[in-house]
Amino acid sequence: MTLSKQVIESLGDAKGHIRNALAYAARNERTVTVNAIARLLHDVESLQTFDGLMDTIEEHEDSNRS
Repeated sequence: MTLSKQVIESLGDAKGHIRNALAYAARNERTVTVNAIARLLHDVESLQTFDGLMDTIEEHEDSNRS
């Protein structure tokens, strides 16, 4: 099941906000905080890729059942 357009747009907005937080944190916060924000950004970015991979697997399984 592909992510809906609304979810994709919201994730894009979230990535922009997290990038801004990361930029400010890099100048003013502890390393552990910067690292946590960077991991969060990575997880959000990976979500769309992972969802696409799951769609591909499901399509492959469906085609094998036919």
